[in-house]
Amino acid sequence: MSREKVVPDTSIIIDGKLSELVEEGILDSAKVFVSEAVVDELENQANHGKEIGDAGLDELEELQELASSHDINIEFVGRRPTQEEIGLAKSGRIDALIRDLAEERDATLYTADFVQSKVANAKGIDCQFFEKEEEVSFSIVDYFDDETMSVHLKQGRPPKAKKGMPGEIKSEEIGDQSLGYHEIDEIARETFEKAKSSEDGLVEMNMNGSTVLQVEDLRIVITRPPFSEKVEITAVRPVRKVGLDDYSLTGKFKERLKEKAEGILVAGAPGHGKSTFAQALAEFYDEQDKVVKTMEKPRDLQVGGDITQYSSLEGDMENTGDVLLLVRPDYTVFDEVRKTPDFDVFSDMRLAGVGMIGVVHASEALDAVQRLIGRVELGVIPQVVDTVVFIEDAEVAKVYKLELTVKVPTGMTEEDLARPVIQILDFEDDSPEYEIYTYGEETVVIPVEDQEEETSTQKLAREQLEHKLSRWVSNPNIEFVGNDRVKVYVDEEEIPRLIGSNGENIHSIEDEIGLNITVEPRNATLKQSAGFEVSEVGNSVAIKVGEQFSGEEADVYSVEEHLLTATVGKNGQIRVTKESDLAKEILGAYASDKLDVRI
Repeated sequence: MSREKVVPDTSIIIDGKLSELVEEGILDSAKVFVSEAVVDELENQANHGKEIGDAGLDELEELQELASSHDINIEFVGRRPTQEEIGLAKSGRIDALIRDLAEERDATLYTADFVQSKVANAKGIDCQFFEKEEEVSFSIVDYFDDETMSVHLKQGRPPKAKKGMPGEIKSEEIGDQSLGYHEIDEIARETFEKAKSSEDGLVEMNMNGSTVLQVEDLRIVITRPPFSEKVEITAVRPVRKVGLDDYSLTGKFKERLKEKAEGILVAGAPGHGKSTFAQALAEFYDEQDKVVKTMEKPRDLQVGGDITQYSSLEGDMENTGDVLLLVRPDYTVFDEVRKTPDFDVFSDMRLAGVGMIGVVHASEALDAVQRLIGRVELGVIPQVVDTVVFIEDAEVAKVYKLELTVKVPTGMTEEDLARPVIQILDFEDDSPEYEIYTYGEETVVIPVEDQEEETSTQKLAREQLEHKLSRWVSNPNIEFVGNDRVKVYVDEEEIPRLIGSNGENIHSIEDEIGLNITVEPRNATLKQSAGFEVSEVGNSVAIKVGEQFSGEEADVYSVEEHLLTATVGKNGQIRVTKESDLAKEILGAYASDKLDVRI
């Protein structure tokens, strides 16, 4: 190999290998031809805030300082690349210009790029390939101890760290001296080199002013002006790896994860451990002999070797999804579902039959579901997401399940208002907490209020009714005995005035408010729940309340829904024909301990 004439390419300059060779005396008295294409490419990268551009320009500066002491002649030659050629650098256009220069000057091409060396050898160009051999320094790890979750370095400020477990994190300074530009810049450069050279390192993103790296279990973000006002480095790592057995999960929930849940959203605020739970879930399915993959950008989940971690293909998660549909995993963990295209990919894969686990930022469990509205067709939401797990302080704080049904939304009364309704149910007791449905042209999310209390619709109706009644009576007592039925208790002498001639007053109020109104004297409010038994006697269902109540008027309720009003017979019973719908409601309410009799 001739060392009299050398043409270095971009890769060998960025790696800093050329200055090492000069210092070792290997290139003494040599001519080094640096292509203008290399300079332009490095300048373009540096102008866009990329680490590799700054590293390459620093290397050229150091070569100039070493040149005189080692009798090296550095000459910048060749034509400057066009803007189009710079834009096509990734496809090899700049590398081709450098190879052409080495061939024209009859010089040896120095490169750290394996593909570049293969092409040069194929074209008969004298080439020397330098493979990284020495361990690159990685001083950022010195800021970590066993309790450190993240390290935050910023130019002009002392180093800081967050320590502890999710939910119990504290921030503290871990150094007395502020970091100068050259100090933090050196840490950034060596971190970038480590990510490039390490088998466990990846350059996830290298954008204008921002670089995202993965080195072993560290996710590192480096930002520079103009994106950030000063150089900043943030390094995050998982404090500990956990499995599902480390969480306080009920047997019922574990069974759902194993048998039924296939569209799962894991939600939580930043730093509360949602990604940690997602990776525990991925390991759980892997142990169930399921094929598990992940979709991450950047890739920072700590999962076993059997789980392949995919990033965005050509910068687009949709391309990643297309590949995964061919791979056909049983479950895929989509870390950080945030934007509309992410939800499109998530729902597309779920509807194609892939079990999906999505990680989303949310301050409440409901927020995770609301993120789907407008992005996924309403009737399809329960097929895309059937389970929502909300993580708070590294624990499972809430679990919802989603079901689609056709019903009259809670608070509405007319049967013709029935429509498709998504019920958001508390997983453990199946109680409905929210309903999602269309109302006019809007999609609404309505809390299902405690049925022992008035609904918002009933409260509004009460206010309107009180206003209407005030024209005829004073201090009426209003009792809802159903969604569209009320009893109004007033002083006995006020009843004729309220009802009006031929009932015209009360009928007018009913028509305006849309309620069926029963007017009773005020002492009727003294009715109390009575002890009773229900049995089937011949062709009847009998409610036995006791002979002491014979001749009294009794109201029968299922929870707060009024079923009937009847007079207690001489034998202390209220009888209803067994074949009637009313009898079936009474038996059902009695069996579920929801029946009440007031006398």
